[in-house]
Amino acid sequence: MTVTEIDPEDVDPEAADVIDIRDADDYEEGHIPAAENIPLDDLEDVVDEREWADEVVVACYVGQTSQQAARLIDAYADDATVASMAGGYENWDGSLQLPESRAQSLADDD
Repeated sequence: MTVTEIDPEDVDPEAADVIDIRDADDYEEGHIPAAENIPLDDLEDVVDEREWADEVVVACYVGQTSQQAARLIDAYADDATVASMAGGYENWDGSLQLPESRAQSLADDD
């Protein structure tokens, strides 16, 4: 099964479930706004119990592991369109939701 890749510029977190499969520490350091953190190690435990949105985008560090995760989600997500974010967070140029302490220190630098 081939997984669709989506360009990071085309990811709309308000229209799709964005699933961030990085570990919790990296997610906390900064993530796509509205992304949900389901680390890859936990995904298999929840994939068949979850209600998936019509559109799901899976994001990882560089866009490789997210392809594997997207295939797994696609197997359980019924009629959902599931895609891997091409290039992962390395190619994401959009805003990131940062921890409050980090966001405050960046604002102080202005």
